[in-house]
Amino acid sequence: MNSIILPGNYSYRNQKILTVEGNYENDREEYFSKKVKAGKRTYFFDVKATRSNDYYLTITESKRKVKEDGFLYEKHKIFLYKEDFGKFVEALQEAVDHVKNDLMADFDFTQFEAEPEKTESQTKFGDDLKWE
Repeated sequence: MNSIILPGNYSYRNQKILTVEGNYENDREEYFSKKVKAGKRTYFFDVKATRSNDYYLTITESKRKVKEDGFLYEKHKIFLYKEDFGKFVEALQEAVDHVKNDLMADFDFTQFEAEPEKTESQTKFGDDLKWE
């Protein structure tokens, strides 16, 4: 588990994080980024490139915990390389299907289906603001 302590008004996404390999991971250009809020956790799906312009995906789980002088962000990261994309997606889908169809067949998973993300104007002004 990797943890860093930041002041309460600071985001860890702006920090340079030193990886185990000794490289600064955030020095890599991001080609795509998707944030998924899930209760107390946030997941980040980021597409980056190696120095030789080979693309890979990082999947980061981040959980913010309150400390007396700020926040502690617990994060866990998976690096997924192109040769493993198919195997990873297949195994993930198989595991999800097993839970949904075999272990919890009677459970209604539709309650967890993603709602459309709010636009910046909806967040600032509310859902009832409409442009004509």
